[in-house]
Amino acid sequence: MPKPAPAIIPDAATGRSRPLSQPIVAGIVTALVGFTSSFAVVLAGLRAVGASPAQSASGLLALTLIFGVGVLWLSWRSKVPVTLAWSTPGAALLAGAGTVDGGWPAAVGAFLVTGVLICLTGLIPALGRLLAGIPTSLAQAMLAGVLLSLCLAPFSALGTNPLQVAPVIICWLLMMRFAPRWSVPASLAVALAVIAVHLATGGAGNLEGGFLPAPVWTMPSFSLQAVAGIALPLFIVTMASQNIPGVAVLKSFGYATPWAPSMLVTGAGTMLSAPFGGHAMNLAALSAALAAGKEAGEDRSRRWIAAFTSGLAYVVLALFSAALVTVVSAAPPGLLEAVAGLALIGTLAASVSSALAVPEERIAASVTFLVAASGLSFAGIGAAFWALAAGLLVRSLLKNRGQQGVPQP
Repeated sequence: MPKPAPAIIPDAATGRSRPLSQPIVAGIVTALVGFTSSFAVVLAGLRAVGASPAQSASGLLALTLIFGVGVLWLSWRSKVPVTLAWSTPGAALLAGAGTVDGGWPAAVGAFLVTGVLICLTGLIPALGRLLAGIPTSLAQAMLAGVLLSLCLAPFSALGTNPLQVAPVIICWLLMMRFAPRWSVPASLAVALAVIAVHLATGGAGNLEGGFLPAPVWTMPSFSLQAVAGIALPLFIVTMASQNIPGVAVLKSFGYATPWAPSMLVTGAGTMLSAPFGGHAMNLAALSAALAAGKEAGEDRSRRWIAAFTSGLAYVVLALFSAALVTVVSAAPPGLLEAVAGLALIGTLAASVSSALAVPEERIAASVTFLVAASGLSFAGIGAAFWALAAGLLVRSLLKNRGQQGVPQP
């Protein structure tokens, strides 16, 4: 009996027919790559600021579900392949920030403030211009400093737990050679296999939490330290490292990002997810290319279907978030941190390159990087805030003397 013909759609450019399955498959791949390549970073960040396993599982659930629905709405209304994601650089910043005065409730309050700031960026053009006034080199240097300790984790863990960490690193390296896009998902798969062996050989007693999604409400509290140490750096990093690059990715494929609706959706989504543990959501950057590029079909007018499909896939993935958190919570020491660190190496490299791209600003960027990497904490405010403040001060002092660049021999 012959197989049924696949559903087809007309190609606006050539008049030929293209299978509808192409953008659908691209959307599923977009969601799988986006989720598996960075969820370990999100868990590490939420735990660092005081979330329990149940609260971090709730945060992962809330973020995935809400930005999945946001993708469905934006792509359907705009007919543009707009995709959203959680703030991976923001989660990395949380992992380096540690707990603040007021603990987890204060961190949740900071997440709410971040959502308000993102919404205001969509409503008030002047706020966007103010944000644009922060030098990219300093914002990227701050992010690079925060990422440094996280990216060292895989190699630190290799020294203390080589038999379980080495397979993950080897897998990542081989996939970087042959299929870079799948390097982190593949290393995650190897890590899950290591966890399965660990559980089968006596580690099952370490399982904590359930396998069904369970939102956990946290009443937010507010403090100046949390706003300065978490909300402001989180907002700046999310805008500079995710939203602005996300716009650039879509523009490179010939699409205009619906800026105000995107900021309102991601800002409102951040505010809605915050009491359940979600830190921030934004325009997707790297994974956006999968839904906006040729992988989603030759007909550019139909690539929004790939984004819409990714939204559906994210909603489905949200249902498995609790089970995933429960399993990785039983991981041997250093394994989850190793996966998170490997996932951030590319981001670290890009941040360092961007931070040092302008010779006249290298000294200021270097100071920003070093302060962020130092882990400095003063008056209850973490290193990310002081790094940016120090970088702006050095940049201002050296600006009129032409001494910001590294002296040449």
